[in-house]
Amino acid sequence: MPKRDLTSIFDLSETEIEGLIKEAVRLKKEKKRSLPLQGKTLAMIFEKSSTRTRVSFEAGMYQLGGMALYLNSTDLHLGRGETIQDTARTLSRYVDCIMIRTFAHDNVTQLANAASVPVINGLSDLSHPCQILSDLLTVYEKKGDYKKPVYAYIGDGNNVLNSWIEAAGILGLNLKIATPALHKPSQAILKKSLAMNPKSVTLYDNPADAVRDADIVYTDVWVSMGQEDLREEKLKAFSGFQINDSLLKHARPDAIVMHCLPAHRGEEITSGVLDGRQSVVFDQAENRLHMQKALLKFLIK
Repeated sequence: MPKRDLTSIFDLSETEIEGLIKEAVRLKKEKKRSLPLQGKTLAMIFEKSSTRTRVSFEAGMYQLGGMALYLNSTDLHLGRGETIQDTARTLSRYVDCIMIRTFAHDNVTQLANAASVPVINGLSDLSHPCQILSDLLTVYEKKGDYKKPVYAYIGDGNNVLNSWIEAAGILGLNLKIATPALHKPSQAILKKSLAMNPKSVTLYDNPADAVRDADIVYTDVWVSMGQEDLREEKLKAFSGFQINDSLLKHARPDAIVMHCLPAHRGEEITSGVLDGRQSVVFDQAENRLHMQKALLKFLIK
């Protein structure tokens, strides 16, 4: 059976996403440590640092009976001239799965194409599939369904939004988006998603219009890692796109607020909303662990 990779949400079918959510729910309810991946090893390549990605994969692999190896750019020859393809072929001889958190999405696809073991995109500048799978789990827990709710994403057209658009196309979600004019999501991903489900994504200029009657209100940082030189420009461009009490009034009364973290309090979201009764951000963070475990079991056969 050919190996499977997770380079983007588009690598999964609707049935497989449903299966991952159900398995994550089951694993979360387990009271004891199971060992389905005993003797298995995960290599974790970090060109971008992370709290949630590292801890969820490392703890998850341990809880499944396996072990994880943390490799940053200084631990590998990648930063000193070795090709991604040679790194992939070498690591494939040592480990059972590779996770990479990187800048260029091409690094993920090259690694996946050359490796003989599964490759997981832990984040790239283009997409963040692990985050959105975990978020779907959170929505399922809070709303009892992840297809029926109305989703509103307010903010930057970044990797997280791109992966939400992919999920919307596959699952037929109702995703409403408001971003500044010069910070739109990937047009290629949007086109592919709309070809799958023409009514899955709607674009708005005004955040209040996108949030109106939403069940889920989602945001992410405006200034992503590696964009620090654009900080002042982006803060100006995103004026009016903050998730605050005023904007939240346009959503449904029982709407939940989501943020993939880390948050820049006072920028894309106020502390009052982030810590408020409608916020589920730390449930989201916990669910990264349970979804990573489901994903590792799915890929490491």
